[in-house]
Amino acid sequence: MNGNAARFFWLGGSFVGLVALGCVLTGEAAKPAWRGIALPTDWSHSHLIFSQPRSAEQAMRLQEDPRFEQQWYRRYQPLLEAHGPEAGITGLSAESGKSTRRTGQMHRDWSKDLGSGGSVGAGNYPAKFSFDSAVASCAGAAQPDFVVYSTGPAGSGTQASIVAYDNLYAGCTGTVPSVYWAYNTGGPILTSPVFSRDGTQLAFTQTVGGIGSLVLLKWAASAAETVASPGIPLSVLPAMYSACPAPCMTSFILQDTHGVPADDKTSSVFYDYGSDTAWVGDSDNRLHRFSPVFAAASTPAEVGSPWPVQLQPTFATPLTSPVHDRASGNVFVADAGGFLYSVSASTGAVTQSGLLDFGNGFASGPIVDSSNGLVYVFASSDGSGACLNGADCTAVYQFSTGFAANDVGTEATVGNSTITGTPPSRMFEGDFDNAYYSSTNGTGNLYVCGNTGGNPTLYVVPISAGTLGITATVATLASSTVACSPVTNVFSPGATAGSAATERLFLSVQSNSSAAICSTSGGCVQNFIDTPWQASTTFAVGQEILVKSASSLTRFIDVVTTAGTSGTTQPSWPSPADVTRVDGGVNWINQGNPATPVANWAPTHPYPLRTRILDSNGNVEIATNTVTGTSGSGPPIWPATPGVTTTDNTVTWINAGALFTDALASTGGASGIIIDNTVLPGTLAGASQVYFSTLSDQACDDGTGGCAVQASQSALK
Repeated sequence: MNGNAARFFWLGGSFVGLVALGCVLTGEAAKPAWRGIALPTDWSHSHLIFSQPRSAEQAMRLQEDPRFEQQWYRRYQPLLEAHGPEAGITGLSAESGKSTRRTGQMHRDWSKDLGSGGSVGAGNYPAKFSFDSAVASCAGAAQPDFVVYSTGPAGSGTQASIVAYDNLYAGCTGTVPSVYWAYNTGGPILTSPVFSRDGTQLAFTQTVGGIGSLVLLKWAASAAETVASPGIPLSVLPAMYSACPAPCMTSFILQDTHGVPADDKTSSVFYDYGSDTAWVGDSDNRLHRFSPVFAAASTPAEVGSPWPVQLQPTFATPLTSPVHDRASGNVFVADAGGFLYSVSASTGAVTQSGLLDFGNGFASGPIVDSSNGLVYVFASSDGSGACLNGADCTAVYQFSTGFAANDVGTEATVGNSTITGTPPSRMFEGDFDNAYYSSTNGTGNLYVCGNTGGNPTLYVVPISAGTLGITATVATLASSTVACSPVTNVFSPGATAGSAATERLFLSVQSNSSAAICSTSGGCVQNFIDTPWQASTTFAVGQEILVKSASSLTRFIDVVTTAGTSGTTQPSWPSPADVTRVDGGVNWINQGNPATPVANWAPTHPYPLRTRILDSNGNVEIATNTVTGTSGSGPPIWPATPGVTTTDNTVTWINAGALFTDALASTGGASGIIIDNTVLPGTLAGASQVYFSTLSDQACDDGTGGCAVQASQSALK
């Protein structure tokens, strides 16, 4: 942690305590002068998470892990920059007060060709690094922000296996983006890369000829390298790595204690910044430990006996990505055989759960909530036969970090799987909303894409004080049985204290998306509103929230028609679409159930009461005529403002706000999606963004192949 920066943490409803997190007091008035930190964002930052500390003592313990500080900056730096430490975790989002005219299409800022067949891969993630989280830096800076994509194909003289882009943002001058460096490391790299804490090095695994290796890489900027003309880093022995000039690399074969190698196509490296230790699994069910890794003037090495540890010798299947939790002292990892493991980081002692996934086995690593001592895993099939027509169920399991051998945890079902014996779709991890991150006892919502035996469906699992609640359907995502990507939640605190924050969920389906703007044969990336109601908060016209109806199984989108400040107590929400609700000084209209599709307007068509259609502005219109009416031969002039009515022959429509979802075509679906949301007032245009790659070839900005994609959040509305 930066010793010269005072830091706030969130405790008991406000930011309190200068406990060594974000501002330096300067001048007579002690006005906060905000400092950023070097901020890596990769797959692992959504797998080891922290709810808010329950006490100052717990806060101090959590701060021993640099990841706690990093998460804090990602989520709350923009809020404190705008509001000061007296603020709560609310804020005016970038979309507040904007016109509700939308096309339902995301805006893709740029897409760069990763080569034929190039992709980060299903369930894998790019990695983003900012040398200063308080500043968006372009190529002209001494240390520009950059994002790294593995490409998937084997490296060659005409194909990079890994590439970095800088000059990322729409507000940068020159070519946006530019190749920062590109390397043929031998590849292919089929897992997600991770950074050293200072961003000058990376770690990843690659497999060549069935032999997997951990690779450590020092990069150097180059104006000459491209995806089609990559450089080749100098490959050195581990003993020479700390002194070798960048670009250079070293590698370690993933092998057992007898020298028998294994490959790795499923386990990404988890790096513990505090102890300079890396953990990674292999295809033979072994968990490897490396330390030191990146530290200067030291020789990286694999730790010996009892490492590597084979977690289940009698039924060895490939491991997922591991997650190291400092609080419990354990490493948590799952496998393709359907088991979850807890491994002591000090002794290598293994605790194995009962069989959990009876389908494909686990496709992604666990999520560990270090603050509350909870572990979550996501199973394609629970083997129960308890769902529709005797099918197994898709499941989320929750465990204590101290679970006992053969424990099967607590289960929440998230749709149907298949009849035992029929392979379901793969199941990837979900994500938590801001309420969960902001709570001190694990209260909030977990969003996950499930229903692996049918059409992929977005679900919400309420969690109260760490207890799983009744699952509710949010939206059906595709019209056939295809796989989803992982889910990423984007919380956007805003610029004005007392005004409403917003949240959106990002995920993709591989084909047959329910989004009209995506081809029925292609994949699609979509985002969905999951903003909650907020008490005593200023809402602008057009802002949308996701609320629970009288039935715990149903959710609705409500939209502001009259701006004002909400009440102190959440109102009950009416079920029928078009019904309004007064909430303090705010008027809301129910847009309807997001799980029910909305068709486009059609001419000379009969429309009964409460029929919903999508107008040409991308807004939902609801029929208010009590007797079935017929639309005109041509579309009316649709209003842009929620709450305004329109006469359409014998149909009367009321504008219920913008459709709750936007979409972007992505052939074959998308990889995992990472976000960068530490945007401060006056920050460079386009500096709040999401990154992913397509899973199949399509037209990119500079060719046809798999595409590395950036989309700015301000352009996703």
